[in-house]
Amino acid sequence: MSTLPVIAAFDGSDDSVRALDWAYDAARGRGAPLRVVHVRQYAVRVPAGTGVAPLPEPADDPVLARAREHLARRGADRPDGGSGVAYLGPEGQPAALLPELGADAQLLVLGSRGRGGFARLLLGSNGLAAARDAACPVVVVPRPGREVDRPLGAPPTGPGPRVVVGLNADGPDDAALAFAFAEAALRGARLQVVAAYPWPVQVWAGTMGEPVPTGIDQGAVEDETRALAEGFLAPHRARHPDVRAEPYLAPGDAAGHLVAASQDADLVVVGRHRRRLLAPARMMGSVTHAVLLHAASPVAVVPPAPPED
Repeated sequence: MSTLPVIAAFDGSDDSVRALDWAYDAARGRGAPLRVVHVRQYAVRVPAGTGVAPLPEPADDPVLARAREHLARRGADRPDGGSGVAYLGPEGQPAALLPELGADAQLLVLGSRGRGGFARLLLGSNGLAAARDAACPVVVVPRPGREVDRPLGAPPTGPGPRVVVGLNADGPDDAALAFAFAEAALRGARLQVVAAYPWPVQVWAGTMGEPVPTGIDQGAVEDETRALAEGFLAPHRARHPDVRAEPYLAPGDAAGHLVAASQDADLVVVGRHRRRLLAPARMMGSVTHAVLLHAASPVAVVPPAPPED
């Protein structure tokens, strides 16, 4: 059985060069082939003599030539243990074509922004579309030097390689947990599991809709969240006994805790919402969207496992 490739989306920008480096290392670590893809937009076939330059053939594409030169400078023409590097130049809209390529890949990697769009955007439209629609996990590599707030009580960082994963104790994402454990095992990293719980718990009552304290004990809520988290982690720990998984329980905003934990992390792993009957369109969810926009480390967005028949 052939190994599915790692795909690096490349458009010649500095962001895509960083994504290419990340994808190359990921392919090498997995013993997988690497596919470098430049989606050539707005392909127009023009007759000779019109003065309009047609798109170059993929073999002559200067963007892919830059990718070849970059990997050659790294002293590598193929990932160690992998099946080599291929360069592809399909024509189409990147936001539509990149997610389609994910159907035959184990990982799709791209930079947070490409050449198009507004300079102030933290995440380009292609990254957003790929993270929302691709059938495989999508890794978005941010620009270096992004600062994140680390408020009092933020998840600890510490030395050594570290993978972070978000866990919703009310509805755990088993696919995201499985990916995070496997990634931590590949990297020899510890796994920091961030499980946020709502606090303070309030109900709205009275004619003015004012919040009323419930009297629920915070310690009891945290203990219940911890017990649920440990139960969800148990089967993954059994499959990866060498991975040190550290649950971190935190009150309040899950996105804020994950962004704070992204400082100096190797990777942050988040899940994508499953399609629902009354909302058939693919959705990332507000937490995943916020982490993509603000995390300091690369972010992996993992699609949900297909539902069982």
